[in-house]
Order: sequence, then C-alpha cells, then structure tokens
Amino acid sequence: MQNKEQLKMNLDLKNTEAILSQDGNSVFQEGVVLRKVSKFIAGTAEDAIVPIPVFFDVKTGKVLISTLPKDLQTEYEEQEG
Repeated sequence: MQNKEQLKMNLDLKNTEAILSQDGNSVFQEGVVLRKVSKFIAGTAEDAIVPIPVFFDVKTGKVLISTLPKDLQTEYEEQEG
C-alpha cells in the first residue's frame, strides 16, 4: 500500500515539455518492434520472439527513437538516417 502512495505525484502540465518526432510531429501511436532470439540464448527448443513496445509518429510511421531500449537506438537511427 505504501508503494502506491509513493507513486502519486502532483504534476503541473505547464512544467512539462512537448516531445516531437524528428519531423516535428507531436501525435504518436503505440506499436511493437519484434526481435528474434536464438533458441540457444533463450534456452528453448525453438527461436523466441521478443516484443518491445515503442511509440511511432502517426504521419511518417517512424519510430520515436527515445522510446527504444538504448541497445537498439543506434540501429534504428542508422535505418532512418
């Protein structure tokens, strides 16, 4: 119960800043990036699929790089570069 109380914040939206895509758009949709993991790494009989939730620009379809895990950000920056 105490953890729930700690999560409550008084947030004034005037003290936040907009997040924009590389193209200056501000509307995003949630999607998933799928990654395949070798069965040898996953320890399973078959290769595994790992879903990674991300947000993408609804106008361009480009992934908002900052929503990716740091290990994947460079890979996606290079794809869009």
